[in-house]
Parts: sequence; structure tokens; C-alpha cells
Amino acid sequence: MHRWMSSEGHEVDVVVIEGRALLRVRHLGYHIGYCASVAEVAAHLDLADLVEVVDLPHAARGRGHG
Repeated sequence: MHRWMSSEGHEVDVVVIEGRALLRVRHLGYHIGYCASVAEVAAHLDLADLVEVVDLPHAARGRGHG
């Protein structure tokens, strides 16, 4: 799923609770809250500071080293 981080240690990710997608907000690993909308997330942090975390696929072992 998607995950965003801020330079100040905020993390926002999508979780599904009881079949409903929510945005979970954490700061430095501490749970801040679950938000039903981006507007609710904005009450906790500056949205302009968020960047999406993109998981890159791992390179196959033994390839590309030579």
C-alpha cells in the first residue's frame, strides 16, 4: 500500500480497519490517530512536507556486479 513520510518524522500510511480504508498518522513511531480524509491528516501536519515512499524491487542476486 502507499506510505508517505515528512522531514519532521511524520509517517502516513493506508490501513484497512473493519473493511474501511483509513489514513494512519504516526510521529517518530508514536501513533497519532486514524483519519478518514486528507483534510483530517492536515490537522496533524503540513501536507506539503510529505513525500511518497516508493519500494524499489530488489536486484537479482549475482547480477549487475561485474
